Amino acid sequence: MLKIWGRRSSANVQKAMWMIGELKLSHQHIPAGGPYGVTNTPDFRAMNPNALVPVIDDDGMIMWESNAIVRYLAAQYGGDEFWPTDPRIRAQIDQWMDWSATVYQPHIVGLFWAYWRAPANQRNPQQIKGLQEATARDLMLLGRILAEQPFITGEQFTIADIPITTHLYRYFTMGLPTPKLPNIEAYYARVQESHSEIIISDTWF
Repeated sequence: MLKIWGRRSSANVQKAMWMIGELKLSHQHIPAGGPYGVTNTPDFRAMNPNALVPVIDDDGMIMWESNAIVRYLAAQYGGDEFWPTDPRIRAQIDQWMDWSATVYQPHIVGLFWAYWRAPANQRNPQQIKGLQEATARDLMLLGRILAEQPFITGEQFTIADIPITTHLYRYFTMGLPTPKLPNIEAYYARVQESHSEIIISDTWF
């Protein structure tokens, strides 16, 4: 059986859990990281020397890095549904997943940690403002794409939508004012509606 280590409050774990849910894979979830510990044990470090979650063990195939896990599961169990084998389509999906990891996630997760996770007396207003502005720029860029199509890479939901929507959950619920983003709000509602049985929810926290 597929095993996955991680805490459900981790956005990176949520990406992998979302893919598992889409594929309806039988799995064992093992709490790890944060208050659960485990990640600094020799057994865990033997799987992931970075001591980070998520980690999966799929019948001896051990993997870490959330986007890589999502890609692997989609390729192994999803056929063409979530990560089509056509190189031109796949390249577009990979492009946006890499953008999510290198541009979007550092801004939006940085904002989450600087504001939501930081005690009020330790928050840096200038840092928060800078991250708000950077995140808004990222989302306005996405908004221009989503003005022309329902999902990130076109007419169909793909794995490119998973990391982007996972972080939107935090963006819209952490309590900071957000700019007018009608295309992003419509996209987020569309993904929630079409994936309501799987999408991250309060029960993950």
